[in-house]
Amino acid sequence: MNSSDTPAAETPPSIFNYVLSFLLVGVAWGFTTPFIRRAAVDFNARNEQKAQTQKEQDAASSSSPSSWAMQKLLSLSRTAANLLRTPGYTVPLLLNLTGSVWFFLLVGKHELSLSVPITNSMAFLFTVLGEWCAEGKVISKCEFLIRNPTHPISPTAFSNSLFRLANSLLCWDEATWLGMFMVLGGIALCVHSKTQ
Repeated sequence: MNSSDTPAAETPPSIFNYVLSFLLVGVAWGFTTPFIRRAAVDFNARNEQKAQTQKEQDAASSSSPSSWAMQKLLSLSRTAANLLRTPGYTVPLLLNLTGSVWFFLLVGKHELSLSVPITNSMAFLFTVLGEWCAEGKVISKCEFLIRNPTHPISPTAFSNSLFRLANSLLCWDEATWLGMFMVLGGIALCVHSKTQ
C-alpha cells in the first residue's frame, strides 16, 4: 500500500469559515424577519377593506358546506398568491428560507454545540439591527421601566427626580450596542475554543 492510497486527514475549517457561515445564517434568519413582518402588516392593512367586502359577498352566496369550504380555500389561495407577489415580502422570505438551507449545511460540517447557539445568537443580533433598519425600533431599558411599575426601580420606589436620573442613566441606547458586542465576544470565544 503506497502513500497515495491512504485517505488524507481532513483539516478543520478555518476560523474565517466559521465566522462567515454563522454570519450568513444570522443575517438570513434575523435581519429578514422584521422586513417580513412589516410587509405582512402592510399587506393586511391594505387588504382589510377587501376582506370586509369579501365577507359580505360570501354571506350573500350559497350556504352549502361544500361551497363554503371551496370559497375559504379559494380565498386562502388568492391571499397567499397576492402576498407572494409582493416583493417586500417575497424577497426577505426567500432569503430567510435560504438561511435554513445554509443552517442545514452548517450543522453537517460544524459541531452542533457551536452551530445552534451561535446561529441563534447571531439571528438575535441581526433581528435587532433589522428592526432598527425596518421600523426604527431600538431596544432600551426605558421601555421596561416605564411599562413595569412594579420593578424596584420605578417612580413609586424613588422620588421623581431620582427616578428621572436613574431612568436617564439606564436608557442609553449604547447599552443595546454594548450587549450586542458582548454577545459577539462570547461567540468569538466559543469559536476560538473549538478551533484549538
